[in-house]
Amino acid sequence: KMIEEIDNQLGGVDILINNAGIDLSNLFHLKTADEFRKTLDVNVVGAYNCSKSVSAHMLKQDYGRIINISSTNGMNTYYPMCIDYDASKAGVISLMHNFAKYLKPIRVNTIAPGWVNTKMNASLYPKFKEAEERKILLKRFAKPEEISKVIKFVISRDASYINDTVIRVDGGVYNE
Repeated sequence: KMIEEIDNQLGGVDILINNAGIDLSNLFHLKTADEFRKTLDVNVVGAYNCSKSVSAHMLKQDYGRIINISSTNGMNTYYPMCIDYDASKAGVISLMHNFAKYLKPIRVNTIAPGWVNTKMNASLYPKFKEAEERKILLKRFAKPEEISKVIKFVISRDASYINDTVIRVDGGVYNE
């Protein structure tokens, strides 16, 4: 319905940023299949549905940008209490590879942030946050605008040859 309204009022979507995401952190042995499915539905199926809905317009005009927001959790930062979130963010990266191949010449890329100072992360235990900041070479979480500037670049004409790529924005992370 959202895409239909945009098509009717504005003529279609030229740039899609799949940024919806949830994290239902819970200890692995307490996580339910319903929690796992809900995370996959929002984080992966939502990105799939939105991308599929805008692709016909983009292909028709031979122009479009799809940016998926994943996470370093989808690449090599894993937490057992986030097993569903980690799997979903890896799934978003897989979607990018498949969409880039199927929807060419539409450019499809993924931004994979590390820790970002967002409302979702505001309630982290202080000792956990401090431990995570120590792993980051820049010793701090990203500001949201640092992520949005990367997105702005990737959708711009200046990034015309960037396609089917995951861009990590994590401040440089190493494991202690």
